[in-house]
Amino acid sequence: MTRPSEPTPEALRNPLLRYGLATRPPFLLVTLIGALIGFATAYADGAPAQPLAAVCALLLGLILHGAVNVLNDYYDALNGTDTINTARVFPFTGGSRFIQNGVLSVSQTALYGWLLLAVAVAGGLVLTTYAGGGLIAIGLPGVLIGWAYSAPPLALNSRGFGEPCVAAGFVLVVAGADFVLRHALSVVPLVAAASFALLVTNVLYINQFPDRDADMKVGKHHWVVRLGTRRAVRGYHLIAGLAYAWLLAAVLSGALPMLVLSALAAAPFSLAAARRLARDAEQPERLAPAIRLTIAAAVLHGALLALAIFLRGHT
Repeated sequence: MTRPSEPTPEALRNPLLRYGLATRPPFLLVTLIGALIGFATAYADGAPAQPLAAVCALLLGLILHGAVNVLNDYYDALNGTDTINTARVFPFTGGSRFIQNGVLSVSQTALYGWLLLAVAVAGGLVLTTYAGGGLIAIGLPGVLIGWAYSAPPLALNSRGFGEPCVAAGFVLVVAGADFVLRHALSVVPLVAAASFALLVTNVLYINQFPDRDADMKVGKHHWVVRLGTRRAVRGYHLIAGLAYAWLLAAVLSGALPMLVLSALAAAPFSLAAARRLARDAEQPERLAPAIRLTIAAAVLHGALLALAIFLRGHT
């Protein structure tokens, strides 16, 4: 299988295409899935259909995620990890390569990232006039987590807090989407989001294996760096195991309907990815299939979860 080509200025002369791809659109799919879970939990609890509000919430979530991706590229250019990363598995790890390949300058990337963040914040504040001020209690932590994940002085991923940041961020995506339709805070979207958020966290986690050596050299001490590749494999197993155990516990306790057990169909993808990671953890060039399986597990799990919850409210 041929590897995707990295971006070049010649291939991205169209500014709309250039700036659109700088947000790393394929990775935004998990935000779309998270929003659908939130819309489903609100609908299942009796919230009326509100298409315009849902579309606005989804767009703002995608813009915020895009901003986080762009700013992550910016801060990783400043600390140098993407520049020295020769073990990257493009397009999954090592950043977008827009700065390193001269598609965007460091200053252009920073300006674009902050502009996207400003649009997301401004749009969120406007949306609160419709959904209610409680949306700020969900959106503000989401913005802070997205910024602090990469940005100094906090640089939470470099301090070993990247995984909790991602998990919390995607729980907030689900909770925010739910709030926009429900107009009230609820524990239901938090329970529904947890397993999906953990599987998305494993996408971050596995992507750190190819980046480990470069990250270690610039002081990004996430858990794959701290544990070393062989021991860090157990972390992947733990996160995936917690995700599926949470789903089972939520169903057994009555917090989620029996139909959501259909989302366990993603487990074979997680298991296959775990096996490949255990085999190839120290050979980054062979990790692309395991990364794809990890992404597939998160997307399939989230999609089936959203559908099952929606069907509960539709019947």
